[in-house]
Amino acid sequence: MVGLGEERDELVATFRDLREVGCQILTIGQYLRPTIDHAPMARYYHPDEFAELKATALDLGFVHVDSGPARPQLLSRQ
Repeated sequence: MVGLGEERDELVATFRDLREVGCQILTIGQYLRPTIDHAPMARYYHPDEFAELKATALDLGFVHVDSGPARPQLLSRQ
C-alpha cells in the first residue's frame, strides 16, 4: 500500500529487498482510510505514478506487477 507518507526511494529500496529474498510477484495499491479511527491518507497517487512504479519494479526483475489505485467497480462488490 502506498499513500501513507512514504518516499519513492523507500519504495524502491523495499522492491529491492523483496527481490533479494526471491519475491517475483508484486502488488502495489493505494491506501484508503477505512474509518476515522485509522491512519489518515497522506496523499493519493496518480495512475501515472503507479505505472512508473510498475516499470521500476519490472526493471528490478519482478516477473509480474499489479500496480494501481483501487477500482471502484471492485469496491462496490464488497
